[in-house]
Amino acid sequence: MRPPRPFPEGTLERLQRGLKEARNKAEFQRVQCLWLRAALGLNANQVAQALGWRPTSVRRLQAQYWRQGEALWQRPGRGGRRHQNLPVGEEAQLLAGFLQRAERGGLLEVSRVQQAYEQAVGHAVPKSTVYRMLARHGWRKLAPRPRHPQTDTARQQTFKKTPRER
Repeated sequence: MRPPRPFPEGTLERLQRGLKEARNKAEFQRVQCLWLRAALGLNANQVAQALGWRPTSVRRLQAQYWRQGEALWQRPGRGGRRHQNLPVGEEAQLLAGFLQRAERGGLLEVSRVQQAYEQAVGHAVPKSTVYRMLARHGWRKLAPRPRHPQTDTARQQTFKKTPRER
């Protein structure tokens, strides 16, 4: 077995600072994975056992550190809309025409929004996609209620049966 590759000068101090500055558990464990190797000289199997990881994950992270260095910590987050049909700005532009009609008191027909969306995207989409888009932009389904919530139907019926005096 070949001897482990030595870390560059000052790495241990940067890793100790990284342990203190970690913002969440995942980031802490990533720094700790390298710190255990640099400070204690543990091999990948021992580090994996200490962290509850697999040895291949430890080796992969250490190899990334050798390739990228400190830039490994400035990686982008895991969130995002990777499977979007349209960016949020284009969705807002698409809904702008319908917004003018809605401000005048007109009703919004989701089927028309869906047709415009499908034309912009270039393929068919389910209605749930359109409803999620509307929710993302703050649209709500508003409908007039059929009756007042404090309505007393029994009292209304008795009122209808009483004769009116002129």
